[in-house]
Amino acid sequence: MTDPVRIAFIGFRLESNGHAPVVNEAEMQERGYWLGDEIRKDLQSDTPGIPAELSGFSARMDALRSWEMVPIAVVNLGAAGPLAQDAFEGFLDEVRTRLKVALPVHAVYFPEHGAGTATTDPDPDGSLFAMVRDIVGPDVPMVASLDLHANVSPKMVEAVDMLCSYLTNPHMDQFERGAESASAIHEMLNGQRTTKALVRLPLIPPSVSQNTKSGPYADHLAYGQRLVDHRVLNVSLCSGFSLGDTVKNGMSVTVTTRDDQPLADRLARDIAARVWAERARYLVRLTPLDDAVRLMRGCNLNPRQPSLCFADVADNPGGGGRGNTVYILRAFLEAGASGVLVAPFFDRELAAEAHRLGAGANFIARFNRAETTRFSEPLSWPAQVERLHDGVIKGRRGIRAGRRFELGLMALLRCNGVRVLVVSHRDQFSDPAIAEAVGISLQDLRALVVKSRGHFRAAVDEVFDDARIIEVDVPGLTTPMLERVPYRHVPRPIYPLDRDMAWSPA
Repeated sequence: MTDPVRIAFIGFRLESNGHAPVVNEAEMQERGYWLGDEIRKDLQSDTPGIPAELSGFSARMDALRSWEMVPIAVVNLGAAGPLAQDAFEGFLDEVRTRLKVALPVHAVYFPEHGAGTATTDPDPDGSLFAMVRDIVGPDVPMVASLDLHANVSPKMVEAVDMLCSYLTNPHMDQFERGAESASAIHEMLNGQRTTKALVRLPLIPPSVSQNTKSGPYADHLAYGQRLVDHRVLNVSLCSGFSLGDTVKNGMSVTVTTRDDQPLADRLARDIAARVWAERARYLVRLTPLDDAVRLMRGCNLNPRQPSLCFADVADNPGGGGRGNTVYILRAFLEAGASGVLVAPFFDRELAAEAHRLGAGANFIARFNRAETTRFSEPLSWPAQVERLHDGVIKGRRGIRAGRRFELGLMALLRCNGVRVLVVSHRDQFSDPAIAEAVGISLQDLRALVVKSRGHFRAAVDEVFDDARIIEVDVPGLTTPMLERVPYRHVPRPIYPLDRDMAWSPA
């Protein structure tokens, strides 16, 4: 093929918490939606906001061959509730129309998440892949990169030629997985045929057991990667999104080989059997709130004691949490804590009020005055508006380093010895630049309270190593204590909800 190959970019990125509020069309548009040439323009900007996988794909393909980008549509909803069905169907219509106009294309790349649901369709990722396959035909290479929290379905595997999931958590390898996807498509354009195998395990690993620096998931990912060679194109071990509450819930193993179906089948079964045999390693224990308060008091009483980072893992916006529960905040306020930052706290109304009052104003901060979601309880406390910010941030460290993101109007409130960074866009603590934007250095704190499950670790590691991070056991929409989750749709039996079950890979 002497002319540049035409490669379409299509992405639907949503991690759906089955117990979080439904996402409507307006929120989909607000959170990140690029159409056509908007994709190209964002990729070429100094601080792109579009998924980093597209940057990695483009850089690798530039090095491999002559090609032409065919930007179709990318939506980046992050973690939220299920998407309203009409909004998802509107996205499908947009993709269908634009892709048909753009034909012919020689390949398709999906920078996907893989854990989305819609209010009617439990598998929108699979529906998107299947629709695009019907349009482009059976011979056009299609590759999707996935978040390692993807809930993978047979429909997803069947429609594409390869799935390629992240290998890091916190997610630091999006660029590399985009590049790997480009290399795979390059092989396929040169005639390489792939064969795939999928094994889904009846196992929901709690979210805080899925770090990849050490622990069971790190060990199992490493084992899978040792199997990649001249016969094996990719091994993806997706932990799944534990709070999806979908028939797709559960860990999965996907193996893609270079035209060797028996090998793909055998390796997928082998990896799954190894994970299942060590399933008890994924069980977790959190620190009770009373113990967290005691530890915080120790930081205040002894200045020589190292500062601590308290993770509110049950209210993680990166998992669909609202980012506004007050359990830790209230306990620290009532205990008279000092030198503490709580960040970020999602409350549009409170942030807007602080901006109206202006820096230096004293008032009664009413947290969650407009919130109706379970766990998001109200709290009122005297406060001073210390700093204001527009919320446009360039990442410095962690999963968003060098990329632009927006938190909406931000207000730093001082409530006695506790500062609360209130934001207007729901998000987790993913970068130290969030605190630095309002003049706070993490080194100067006695305690940091983050609304995050795990991505914060790559943002705070300059100050807080793993030994100084306390995962606190409080209620919330993203609790890793799975026996408290009101599941409705997960397949049963499933571990650890059903501890005595037996299973073997088929």
